[in-house]
Amino acid sequence: MPHFIVEYTDNLKEEGDLRGLLKKINDVLISRPDLFPIGGIRSRAIELNEYVIADDTEDDAFVHAQLKIGGGRSKEDKTMISEKIFETMETHFASLFEKRYLALSFELQEFGEGGTYKKNNIHPRYKR
Repeated sequence: MPHFIVEYTDNLKEEGDLRGLLKKINDVLISRPDLFPIGGIRSRAIELNEYVIADDTEDDAFVHAQLKIGGGRSKEDKTMISEKIFETMETHFASLFEKRYLALSFELQEFGEGGTYKKNNIHPRYKR
């Protein structure tokens, strides 16, 4: 953990630079190794081909993102990282927001320790 998951409408594929967004979000998370071990960060984008937005009369688009994290971080840390991620999303999509109908949303989901299972051999690469 953490896992950053973006769902986006296919009408953003050409101009949305979703891979660029994923890299920017990873950079935000990597900047806080005290909160998020680098080897646990996973980011992915899922293109949506079937969707209806509002009354379906315009070429509307949306991006919905989730950050899934394990439990144990303070409310202040969760608020801070959520605000930084949403600010990064807003900045990333600013030019598109100016020229097309676009909805952006973000949510943080925290898992308790029970019910999650993990195995990862990437972490040792970042141990110093």
